[in-house]
Amino acid sequence: MKHSTETAEYLPAVAPDLLLVRWGHGEWQLRSISERLARLLAIDPLRIRGRSPGSLFPDSVPPLQELVAEVLEQGRDLSDVKLRLLPDHPEFLADIQFAGLTDDYLGRQVRVNLRRESVASRQEIGFRNLIGSSPAMREVFRKIRLYGSSDAAVIITGETGAGKELVAQALHAESDRHARTFAALNCTAISEQLLESELFGHERGAFTGAVREHRGYFERADGGTLLLDEIGDMPLHVQGKLLRVLEDGRIQRVGGEKSRQVDVRVLGATNVPLEQAVAEKRFRDDLYHRLAVLRIHLPALRERVEDIPLLANMFLQQFNTKYGKNVRRLTSEAIRLLQSYLWPGNVRELRNVLERVVVEAETEAIGARAFSEWIQERQQFARSAPHRAEQSLSQLPMITPYRQLHSDGSVVDAAVVPPGRGRGVRAELTEATIREAFRAAGGNLTAAARQLGVHRATLYRHLSRLKLSREQLS
Repeated sequence: MKHSTETAEYLPAVAPDLLLVRWGHGEWQLRSISERLARLLAIDPLRIRGRSPGSLFPDSVPPLQELVAEVLEQGRDLSDVKLRLLPDHPEFLADIQFAGLTDDYLGRQVRVNLRRESVASRQEIGFRNLIGSSPAMREVFRKIRLYGSSDAAVIITGETGAGKELVAQALHAESDRHARTFAALNCTAISEQLLESELFGHERGAFTGAVREHRGYFERADGGTLLLDEIGDMPLHVQGKLLRVLEDGRIQRVGGEKSRQVDVRVLGATNVPLEQAVAEKRFRDDLYHRLAVLRIHLPALRERVEDIPLLANMFLQQFNTKYGKNVRRLTSEAIRLLQSYLWPGNVRELRNVLERVVVEAETEAIGARAFSEWIQERQQFARSAPHRAEQSLSQLPMITPYRQLHSDGSVVDAAVVPPGRGRGVRAELTEATIREAFRAAGGNLTAAARQLGVHRATLYRHLSRLKLSREQLS
């Protein structure tokens, strides 16, 4: 919630767990603590008044004074920040909000409300090896639970890098086959000549180089689950053999005369519409109907931006362990930057970007500036392919001045104020800046807001302030 220095009427009437105040550029001081928090932390509420948060909670993670300062400096309240005030004490979810001016109008106040994270809320942000709390991901979790106990084939659709193999692993873990083998084969990772052998195996001497017999993926996954990744690109002659296995559960090795019975649940993953492949005669329609009994669609990351903070936190923990780092969090400005990008590479791209900034990090908090080099590289990459430059540039967060291509081919400079630079960021959105973003987004207000680094509702408020309508922008 964007706050104002003139009013705090939106705040609830209940007393905060912590109320902090600062006059001018002095240090933050604790003004009050709630009775429940004082009891939990064994603190005398009468003895904390006037003390700095650093002296009272010297080992808080993240540092409480940094979070409080960020609320004023970034002009944005913080929500659901994981906060541990004292060692060996419980971790809270903290909401940190601007609370208006002091009674003498000379100081500013910030309130901190704390709550324990329930078991239910922890379950809602992840399932098996998947992370997300968005409605789209909750639907994925529901289908995995529903389909897990079935032996029917499942088609998993989604863009490259979205995590389709993780969905397949979760389906296997939810099934009665969880104690047996899970195997995955990328149908485009090996040559067409070897794919049949990899799937069904071959006998010794079946072809040049077959110096010994070979058990294929179906034999190795007997009793378990086999994921066929990029199944839409499987050669037609192999599709025919796969159909026979799905129908009678029997395989025949290349060069062999005997068939073998196998019990394998087949999952297929694809980033291309199988219906289109069937229409273009690149995929057998009978195999399509045999495979597409059940379907799970994994949404692109740009369709679930509310999951980015959860994913980022998970990756930070992984890379801290991997590289011996101590990065505690991303600043709210960095989170907004990540949420303003369209992520064509999806979760895989987010993971790679965060690995890079963690390796380079020298502080406990990573800000938006840490991503500037990556953004410049993405801009250069977009411009190196002129035929898709306009589309690629529109995916980038507008945090630095860069040149944009109009649909008519003309080039303009678009100097954009970085989101989150102080309290006055939103007010710095001018008519010219909004028009430029609107034009670059092809007349899409949601995309224009994303480029400007603001919420769509915020953009509408600025349009109202400037007395601009969509028609006038067009």
